[in-house]
Amino acid sequence: MPALQPHLEFLMSHLFSVVFLAFLIEGAGVPFPSRIILIIAATGLADVTDLVRLVLVTMAGAVIGDHVPYVGGKLAGPRLLKRYCRLTLGSERCVERTVAYFKRFGTAAIVLSRFSTSIRLFASALSGCGHITYRKFIGFDVIGTLAYAALWGGLGFAFGDQAEALLDRYGHRLLFVAPLAGATLLAYRLWRRSRYGPARAVDLKSEEACSVLEHSGR
Repeated sequence: MPALQPHLEFLMSHLFSVVFLAFLIEGAGVPFPSRIILIIAATGLADVTDLVRLVLVTMAGAVIGDHVPYVGGKLAGPRLLKRYCRLTLGSERCVERTVAYFKRFGTAAIVLSRFSTSIRLFASALSGCGHITYRKFIGFDVIGTLAYAALWGGLGFAFGDQAEALLDRYGHRLLFVAPLAGATLLAYRLWRRSRYGPARAVDLKSEEACSVLEHSGR
């Protein structure tokens, strides 16, 4: 695993900083493999105290990053949703799915959205444009992020020895898996867009979505 070794050594040497930045970047709306970084980082922890620190660092980075789409939704409203749908090759369903979460679970959907990458950003942006109170947004966002970080960080910590053995044996294959995963995601987004249509302003009912949350999100 010579090609990956320098990257793994850097991660382990700057473990908490790298995880914080990874979740900060992803929370702000930039696609980033933060979950993989969290799991790998957790495999190198010495004890439960370090795991608690890792969970808190993850929460801090994610919540700070989530302010970007939240504030963007508050200031730009539906325009932000339309623009992001286009940039991510999304269809009109990318907003509709998030609205469905809010209609079914209320503001608790912010907690559930942490476990779905495809709707997490829209949940934050809709929270902003839907005038969900900042206190509710932060409260549910913290709860969801702590649960998410504890789950994946705990798995990495619990199976650290096995994960390290797998990395030593198959780590070189990750060099091929990462580009393949990216290409698969791109192909899926293009297929979904061709099936449901592009995110056109006339199709997106994001103004209606914000209005729905304004009446039900408080």
